[in-house]
Amino acid sequence: MDEKLTKDTVYKELVNILVSDFEIEENQITPEANLFDDLDLDSIDAVDLAVRVQQFTHKKISPDNFKQIKTIDDVVNAIVELL
Repeated sequence: MDEKLTKDTVYKELVNILVSDFEIEENQITPEANLFDDLDLDSIDAVDLAVRVQQFTHKKISPDNFKQIKTIDDVVNAIVELL
């Protein structure tokens, strides 16, 4: 991405991805929501999410960083760090 994205913009895009690609109800998605416990994502979904994030940012989250991600806020912070 050429422009600097804000956390708010990244969060909104992440919500769009989760709703459209993973069929998660928007009201379930909060910064504190755990990807696995609250949103019922599995390891395959996590890989798919990483790919979607890469498509959105044109940058790749390292596997070590991705293993640390547990919540929506963790994803947003990881994306912001990439940009």
